[in-house]
Amino acid sequence: MAWAAFIVLVVSAAVLPSPATADGVGVNWGTMMSHPMLPTTVVQMLKDNGIRKVKLFDADPWTVGALAGTAIEVMLAIPNDQLQRMCKHKHAAEWVKENVTQYDHEGGVHIKYVAVGNEPFLKSYNGSFINSTFPALKNVQSALDEAGVGDRIKAVVPLNADVYFSPANDPVPSAGSFRKDIEELMVDIVRFLNSNGAPFVVNIYPFLSLNQNPNFPVEFAFFDGGSQPVTDKGAQYTNVFDANYDTLVWSVKKAGVPDMKITIGEIGWPTDGVKNANVDYAKRFFDGFSRKMAKKEGTPLRPGPLDFYLFGLLDEDMKSVLPGNFERHWGIFTFDGKPKFPMDLSGKGKDEYLVGAKGVQHLPAQWCVLNVEDRGNFRSIPSSVNYACANADCTALGYGSSCNGLSSEGNVSYAFNSYFQTMDQDVRACNFDGLATIVTTNMSTGSCLFPVQILSNAQKTAALSFMALLMTVAAAGLA
Repeated sequence: MAWAAFIVLVVSAAVLPSPATADGVGVNWGTMMSHPMLPTTVVQMLKDNGIRKVKLFDADPWTVGALAGTAIEVMLAIPNDQLQRMCKHKHAAEWVKENVTQYDHEGGVHIKYVAVGNEPFLKSYNGSFINSTFPALKNVQSALDEAGVGDRIKAVVPLNADVYFSPANDPVPSAGSFRKDIEELMVDIVRFLNSNGAPFVVNIYPFLSLNQNPNFPVEFAFFDGGSQPVTDKGAQYTNVFDANYDTLVWSVKKAGVPDMKITIGEIGWPTDGVKNANVDYAKRFFDGFSRKMAKKEGTPLRPGPLDFYLFGLLDEDMKSVLPGNFERHWGIFTFDGKPKFPMDLSGKGKDEYLVGAKGVQHLPAQWCVLNVEDRGNFRSIPSSVNYACANADCTALGYGSSCNGLSSEGNVSYAFNSYFQTMDQDVRACNFDGLATIVTTNMSTGSCLFPVQILSNAQKTAALSFMALLMTVAAAGLA
């Protein structure tokens, strides 16, 4: 791509009035994207929308540094693949020094928690982190204490709701307890967290309840009150969130900590990838959840305000799709920072779009599509599409997804364009044995968006450097 192409840039996201925000709204900021926005751009978007808490999945210094001086409360994270290393106290101390204490100063980063791992006890991990999570948790908290910040910054372990359950023959919250294979370990962790004043961080997904069970009552996934109530020891449950949350309340109570603090680490609804992941359902879910949070009504067993982080902030086109194609579509914003639907974070009925990312720069308005005039190599289409989708994001093509209604040729074009955009619109990425061609006509149709990627950070830095060089040369010529 010629350098001149990077100088003419498309700027998106109109400046909108900042919406009201309910107290304590937090979001998860994941960065598994082929083209992440500048951290400073994302932080400004958080500020514009009054979002006061952010949960990260690592401690990348570029991301963390962008939060300095903002007063936004931050949860840093130690990824699962580093848990074994944290089992040695000296490594935990080194991590705390490098990622916590260096930011802990006036005008620095307001760090509230350190997440030790992320859902480390998922059944799909086959026990890989069973032996390392608790020792790592204790060492990190000890390192925070020794650094003199342990009274303000707590080590926690974000856990999936699959660490507790109610038996199939008695599916009510009061029958809940921790999973039998990790019950003793979970009791130890709960008591340790409580003794240090740290909360139990749990990720609850009503979407998964609906998506994984074809017989699950749709209304029970939302907060509209249209479902048949479930009664348990005098408490009535009209939605699966309350029932799930109170199953945890019963579980920690049985572990000997009835007043355990609980934080919802992740809660949200995806907008694409499978049948039940769509904008209408997502809006319905978030509107209901926001109203519930604004009322501070809590759950039957825990009335009052709840601490929570919405999942997630942005779509992530590089996330694993092993759990499902919806994994890349959890964002309340698109990959380039556009709000997907009107959303009222205040929970007070203000149906308006959030403030989008400002100054986002896109690659040129061009797309890679199937060259229908050259049918000589059409036999190689399946292998070409498989290659494109293995290296880019084609999840919108799945059954029930936003691009499910495309023609066969449209499917091929979508796959080719996805790869082309992921590869920074490199002309060599729009070949596919002569099957593809570059066009300047937007191929988007209906709900199906053929995206144009944003300028990557590396390209942006290079483009700015080149522009600076041109200005220097021009200045020298005028001297």
